Amino acid sequence: MKRWGFIVIAGLLLGTAVQATQVGLIKIDGAIGPATANYISRAIDVATKQADACLIIQLNTPGGLVNSMDDIVQEFYASPIPTVVYIAPEGAMAGSAGVYITLAADIAAMAPHTTIGAAHPVELENEGETTNSIMMQKIGNAYTKVMQTIAEKRHRNVEWAKSSVTESKAITSEEALKMKVIDLIATNVPDLLLKLNGKKIDDKTLHTADASIVEIPMSAGEKFFQLFWQPEVMMLLMLVAIYGIIAEMSHPGAIFPGVAGALALILLLYMSATLPLNIAGLALIVLAIALFIMDIFAPTHGVLTGGGIIAFFLGVLMLFNHEPAGYHLPMTWVISTTLVTAAFFILFVSKGIRAQFLPKRAGMETMIGKTVNTLSRIDPTGGKVFIEGENWNAVSETTIETGQPVEIVGIEGLTLKVRRKTN
Repeated sequence: MKRWGFIVIAGLLLGTAVQATQVGLIKIDGAIGPATANYISRAIDVATKQADACLIIQLNTPGGLVNSMDDIVQEFYASPIPTVVYIAPEGAMAGSAGVYITLAADIAAMAPHTTIGAAHPVELENEGETTNSIMMQKIGNAYTKVMQTIAEKRHRNVEWAKSSVTESKAITSEEALKMKVIDLIATNVPDLLLKLNGKKIDDKTLHTADASIVEIPMSAGEKFFQLFWQPEVMMLLMLVAIYGIIAEMSHPGAIFPGVAGALALILLLYMSATLPLNIAGLALIVLAIALFIMDIFAPTHGVLTGGGIIAFFLGVLMLFNHEPAGYHLPMTWVISTTLVTAAFFILFVSKGIRAQFLPKRAGMETMIGKTVNTLSRIDPTGGKVFIEGENWNAVSETTIETGQPVEIVGIEGLTLKVRRKTN
């Protein structure tokens, strides 16, 4: 009996030991956004439930959104398990928001020949029209203080951390280790586990030399939003909104274009709360649409359309220029969307709007203005005329004798209103 008890206890201890030698791993490659922040938050929860020794975040990013960066930093501070940010593979970088995230982790590591730095909020430099120099200085100082606080909390090189914001300094992994910006350099994840072994974080010592690696993948929803929250997608939504609403106006009753345009507009407004649009760029796009439509009615020989094309190009170019690295619209998109939109208005919208002002070519309305002879005496009480192969009831304010020419001036139900043809 004692032997069985010993075996059970040993088994439980062994299970605990095996569980303790497991680490979680996630990989972030690209701009930091809402989906990234959600992924890291969920990964911390999963790794905690799995009783992982730590969570490794393999990072390669040019930067990202400030709000998402703040969320990730707070998640690191509140994490029940140690967090390790590992800038890898070779050639990877942690720029802008990536610097804050790296320094906020319990352990900061880099692969050889990688880069960290340039944490200055560069998106503010492009707001010259709307943000004065004093405001830019205040915001820059605030970011510097945030970086200083992170470096002090994690006992890293505070002076360099501040200079990465104020002077946009960037350094290699080898320089970062020498300057005590990071804790270690590892060639790969297995090497990282060996070098993490024995590291003490607060009151916990890591035992990762023989740890197994369990990768925590992105969920389907996180992958979707990672793809969805991009300037290209927002540009497509804007085009669908423009095309759909304009198509519905130029071809009333189509319904589907209007519904699609309204849905795209709502989604665009929702996404712009996280990824704001440049107001000047948006104004130029609205101006371009107005010029396209005005040229349909004004005989300018294409001058207004040319101005609309230029305005639309500049508007799209400015639309996301204030966003951080990873959220800029590629020039290929700027050019292609300008050409497609110009073609849409020139070939489709102009014909649709002009068609609405053409005279009727079918239906009862086409009879108005035509001249016919009376079949019988017509007066205010009624009479008959023959038109388009049929006898029609007709009324006139004055009496018109049989066989006299009359002009159709209106239609009321199935009765024609006529008057005497004077010439």
